[in-house]
Amino acid sequence: MTARSGEPSLLELYTPKLVTVLRERYGPGDLRADAIAGLTVAIVALPLSMAIAIASGVTPDRGLYTAIVGGFLVSALGGSRFQIGGPAGAFIVLVAATVTVHGVDGLILATFLSGFILLVAGSLRLGTFVKYIPYPVTVGFTAGIGVIIFISQLKELLGITLDGPEPGPVAEKLATLADALPSVSASAVAVSLATLALIFGIRRYRPHWPGLLIGVVAASLGAWALGLPVETIGTRFGGIPQSLPMPHLPVLTMDKVMEVLPAALSFALLGSIESLLSAVVADSMTGRRHRSNCELVAQGAANVGSALFGGICVTGTIARTATNVRSGARGPVSGMLHSLFLLAFMLVAAPLAAYIPLAALAAVLAQVAWNMVEKHEFAILLRASRGDALVLLATFLLTVFDDLTTGILVGFGLGTLLFMHRMAQAVAVEHATRPIVEDDKADSAENGSRRPYDAELGADANVVVCRISGAFFFGAAATVAAALDRIAEQPGAYVLDVSAVPFLDSTAAATMEGFVRKASRQGATVYVTGASKPIRRALLLHGIRPPDVRFRTTVADAVSAVHNALEAPDGPGEPAPGDDDGALPPKTA
Repeated sequence: MTARSGEPSLLELYTPKLVTVLRERYGPGDLRADAIAGLTVAIVALPLSMAIAIASGVTPDRGLYTAIVGGFLVSALGGSRFQIGGPAGAFIVLVAATVTVHGVDGLILATFLSGFILLVAGSLRLGTFVKYIPYPVTVGFTAGIGVIIFISQLKELLGITLDGPEPGPVAEKLATLADALPSVSASAVAVSLATLALIFGIRRYRPHWPGLLIGVVAASLGAWALGLPVETIGTRFGGIPQSLPMPHLPVLTMDKVMEVLPAALSFALLGSIESLLSAVVADSMTGRRHRSNCELVAQGAANVGSALFGGICVTGTIARTATNVRSGARGPVSGMLHSLFLLAFMLVAAPLAAYIPLAALAAVLAQVAWNMVEKHEFAILLRASRGDALVLLATFLLTVFDDLTTGILVGFGLGTLLFMHRMAQAVAVEHATRPIVEDDKADSAENGSRRPYDAELGADANVVVCRISGAFFFGAAATVAAALDRIAEQPGAYVLDVSAVPFLDSTAAATMEGFVRKASRQGATVYVTGASKPIRRALLLHGIRPPDVRFRTTVADAVSAVHNALEAPDGPGEPAPGDDDGALPPKTA
């Protein structure tokens, strides 16, 4: 399969960046830089992977399996030089809900299926379409996830003891925690506050130090030395194993597959958005370009691999990817080494993890939640326009109080409607010196600034010239139809100039076909000028063809043709040779 000129070939689209980097004479200096970056990212990922797993309702070792297996595959097969894969805070809500409904086995199966969905999406080149997610939607659901993560950690941050299971919905969760406030543990509060103070202090005064790891280690040492009565990984989970489990397939039955399929689709949707956003962040920091569909294929393989080892959902992680870039990574080898370093930490230091207080890990996630809420961007979008504010708030509130998938889909739908409304408002119809629009905006500076036709061609009672500008699609069809219907003149010919129309759909073509029929009943000929080949093809396919319609290149050509036809002894006749009115242009790619 060959690519058109200027486009990458199919092989180039799916070649992992690891292969590209190795072809660029990867040397010892590059390996050294990637090893340092990989170690730095592993130090950040170690406490974070366990904290995300615990918050998701599974044991901390599953978070490490995800970062080790999934992270290695993302870097080895991915389309980004710097992407770091692993468990992500964005998945906590979905994973916890899936565990509650389907259990851990159902979660593993959903992760396994989501991997195949991502593989198919990448193979069909659907990664290109993720860029169409509106920015207010990404800010809204990311902020919503941050709020949910923080609320989900209140129990551990405060050391609250509940009589029964913690509710899932935010409103019920807050009410239950409020009722249980008398059980707050002063020791847990002290550990969480001390951990947060260390993390934020190190970030402010020593930003290059591994604040997350230092905070967790210091909290663990303090709690152990002082004998604080706080819950730890050891007391709740009995520690973590010192090796990877043997890979095995999840239980596959048709009934179970159908049960978890909605969760798998949600994992795939969020995973594709999150991973490609992370790759875009890396591109903006480095000036490189990722291969989006190759990245989706890698994410799919990583989720399948993670599920085989008992891990949870894998995606590109923005914070760890940014850390990788800032640490001087040269290519995907750093991400692969990050996974190997995590494996080494687990093999050597797993027994020490039993002393980590859950309040300290909750503090880590509280810091992650704080960073996920993009406060500056949130405030800007609220002030930008009513439409953007509506999309942002709808996505945010639905994510927090209803469901993440619902928030994304509703936000995307509102964003699409808002875009179509704005595009429809941008369409204008000008008739001679008087712009024809749907309302009283005819005298606006924007419309009035266009050069009138009769200034170019001279007023002509036999010809009415109308210019349509903007994307002519179904959202603008009613406006254009109303404008054309208000033309009171009954001349010998109409000239519809579409040179400023970049796109025309079937609804727009049908609108023009209706106008042509009306003009034909009046005995007038319609000339269409400035039509590009795709637009002319669409019009011809909808029956807009001679003798009722004739195509010309410019308005001047059409007016000249009208004058010549009127001056002819027999009146208007067939188009002159070479006009190409009846030919159907070839399809363009």
